[in-house]
Amino acid sequence: MERKFFSSEHEMFRDTVRSFVETEMAPFHADWEKQQRVPREVWLNAGRAGMLCCDIPQSYGGLGADWLYNVVVIEELAKAGMSGPGFMVHSEMVAPYILAWGSEELKQSWLPRMVTGEAIGAVAMTEPNAGSDLKAIRTRAVRDGDDYVINGQKTYISNGQNCDFALVACKTDPEAGAKGVSIVLSPADTPGFERGRNLEKIGLKAQDTSELFFADMRVPVANRLGNEGGGFSMLMTKLAQERLTQAIRSICVCEAAIQWTVDYTAERKAFGHTIADFQNTQFVLAQLSAETTALRVFTDWCIESHLKGELSPVDAAKVKLLVTDLHNKVVNECLQFFGGYGYMTEYPIARAFIDARIARIAGGAAEVMKQIIGRDLFAGRR
Repeated sequence: MERKFFSSEHEMFRDTVRSFVETEMAPFHADWEKQQRVPREVWLNAGRAGMLCCDIPQSYGGLGADWLYNVVVIEELAKAGMSGPGFMVHSEMVAPYILAWGSEELKQSWLPRMVTGEAIGAVAMTEPNAGSDLKAIRTRAVRDGDDYVINGQKTYISNGQNCDFALVACKTDPEAGAKGVSIVLSPADTPGFERGRNLEKIGLKAQDTSELFFADMRVPVANRLGNEGGGFSMLMTKLAQERLTQAIRSICVCEAAIQWTVDYTAERKAFGHTIADFQNTQFVLAQLSAETTALRVFTDWCIESHLKGELSPVDAAKVKLLVTDLHNKVVNECLQFFGGYGYMTEYPIARAFIDARIARIAGGAAEVMKQIIGRDLFAGRR
């Protein structure tokens, strides 16, 4: 399918990224899974290749490219099964918040180093008792002169072990509900910033995911993004992009898994025939291919809408809901054709299967996506 929004320059960059993935990532990913983190040198090499924060303006050290360059990076990592590097959190969540709401001093201090991979960013929102319901967070930031004193804990934080700083969602006014949430950029070398366990997960094993603890952590008020109490609205503003990136990754995994299965079944023999000769194989893969093509079209429409600044939260919820559901369906049904080999993590389909489950949770659970869509359907009826 021709994807007309990509230019020849985008495709040249894609070749660069694909080569980087093949030489600098794929041969080592299994080792990273055992280590449960990606070495910092990989981040620095990715920075030198121009793969981090591609759309950050040149005035802050970036390429000044359009967001499609970010899309190319997401797609190439997803197609190759490179689930370890937390580039998506770094480039698609952390950097946009700083660019949109950080002070000039924060932008100049952190964005150039994010582009080079010298500084790795994380977003610290989720807590043991607050996931999708961000208003329920308990991490507290108390103003003391020109500082905030922050106490609390976070969990399931991607890049938590590697990060040089985290954007910490905290309550600056516990009585104000959503309007009492602020976001404070907190360097990891600040006294009181402590990393907990590198959490054991069923998938994404090469990606460091951590608990974070804050004990009387003193951070300058100048490190706050935007206005005090404006954190919740900031998060809502950027969630559409986050959800779209989840869909972009998932649709690429769907396409890759189908191709892996076509290649495998065309060669693997049973009962005197290739597995591809059986009608069941062809029918199952035909159905998955048709559904994937349909949702590729929808995903690309959402990409175009986002480039125009027109992607609505509802459409972002729809594409995230549908594509991540399909993602899980595709890897499950494709794995079946691999038989026992599909249960071995040395096979890409097995790793794709165990990595897939988080897609229906991260960036907002499937049930939250349905709530957003449902509220829109009945808007004005109540």
